[in-house]
Amino acid sequence: MLTIVLTWVGAVLGLTLLVAMAAGAFVVDFDDALRERRVKARSTAEPTS
Repeated sequence: MLTIVLTWVGAVLGLTLLVAMAAGAFVVDFDDALRERRVKARSTAEPTS
């Protein structure tokens, strides 16, 4: 019985870690995309002489 409980606890922790890693990668990619948009908007907003 203890082994079954520990197996499920390990599985839930593993899935939680997997989801956290995927969410972290998504946040990093989304942040990079926002940064590129800001840089592009800033460079097009500057007047050219």
